[in-house]
Amino acid sequence: MPEVNPTGRVHAVRGAVVDVRFDTGALPALNDALLVEWDRPGPLMLEVQSHLDLTTLRAVALQATAGLARGVAVRPTGSPILAPVGEAVLGRILDVTGGLRDLGEVLPGDVPRRSIHAAPPPLAAQSATTEVFETGIKVIDLLTPMARGGKAAMFGGAGVGKTVLVMELIHAMVEKYQGISVFAGIGERSREGHELLTEMSASGVLPRTVLVYGQMNEPPGARWRAPLTALTISEYFRDTDHRNVLLLMDNVFRFVQAGAEVSSLLGRLPSRVGYQPTLATEVAGLQERIASVAGAAVTSIQAVYVPADDFTDPAVTTISGHMDCVIVLSRALAGQGFYPAIDPLASSSTLLDPAVVGEDHYRIAGEVRETLARFAELQDIISLLGIEELGIADKRIVTRARRLQRFLSQPFVVTEAFTGTPGQSVSRTDTLAGCRAILDGEADGWAEASLYMVGTIADARAKERGEATA
Repeated sequence: MPEVNPTGRVHAVRGAVVDVRFDTGALPALNDALLVEWDRPGPLMLEVQSHLDLTTLRAVALQATAGLARGVAVRPTGSPILAPVGEAVLGRILDVTGGLRDLGEVLPGDVPRRSIHAAPPPLAAQSATTEVFETGIKVIDLLTPMARGGKAAMFGGAGVGKTVLVMELIHAMVEKYQGISVFAGIGERSREGHELLTEMSASGVLPRTVLVYGQMNEPPGARWRAPLTALTISEYFRDTDHRNVLLLMDNVFRFVQAGAEVSSLLGRLPSRVGYQPTLATEVAGLQERIASVAGAAVTSIQAVYVPADDFTDPAVTTISGHMDCVIVLSRALAGQGFYPAIDPLASSSTLLDPAVVGEDHYRIAGEVRETLARFAELQDIISLLGIEELGIADKRIVTRARRLQRFLSQPFVVTEAFTGTPGQSVSRTDTLAGCRAILDGEADGWAEASLYMVGTIADARAKERGEATA
């Protein structure tokens, strides 16, 4: 096989897409990394996406190309992008190529590195798990239980609380969870990244965490490949160190969006709603690598932006097909002041099964969902005719559904600075006991405000007694 020519030349630049010409030798392979030898202070790395002819290839830039001119030398690295992995990256902030962004000490020269492109573990090697991953958030633990080693996603439009929920889950798991955490910030705002870093430093989990960012102001190539870098680090801890990993992604829709930008720049014809024709393949390539093998699990929690609150969007439906647990955030509930604004009827989990969570949990969750569903059906009648026109049984359902809605709201630790209300983590046992008491009618005569933004039913009972005394 002919050798790869070590010196290509920039032939054309179209924003984040660069054509490189090699006059002699074989072209570098697809997904190989190329280094541009330019006179700017920062590095410029390209990733090969297609071969245009025998001498020219088309690559995507992972850093800004401003100032790049034709004729600049390009050197193949002979391998895909190699991300640093292992103990050395714990507590550090990395970019898509593994470069440090925290102004700290450089990584040691002997740090192991792995290609960001890898095949998912074979099906025979994967282990299925039915162990419930308790979060301390009432509505999640009751209606959409998460699996250790599973994939959970929060779907919601702009401003309904996805990032807050992800940050609360990080906080809730600090004490319960002793594994490694890897956070992928895909298309994140700088402010959000800074808040997360401050939160993790204050809570003492940064030494067990790796942060990988492809921020909103970076080229689409960086946002497109950042989750693969985070996934590669997670796979190393799972496969080599046999340690459990919590992989958090915010926001997976930005990964799809970056892929669509790259696809159009590469000249591919768009598919449905303007998305890339390779949408399903790209999402599957990311999600199928999030798997558990014998002895170690990668548990993934992902935030997914829903454009224009359209849950039939191709990106949203493609991502949701890979999830064990789907948590849908509702703008209507957020508008009514119910936080977390999780829609109990649209959300679902494969773990809500009597064989996994137990008969008692399954029965209570079913009754809660049935009560809330009947309340939703009665909303139009109540709006038109008033609650007085309902029968006695329906009035009782409305009374209990409204109290369940309020009981399933919860103050968060991460919002304490804004609300002044101390955050609460509630065990699954306390959540079930509270819902059982409301369904049995114990709270029928209570003020609805007594159940709003409290932890356990005991807290609500104390609040009711305090208000009654006042």
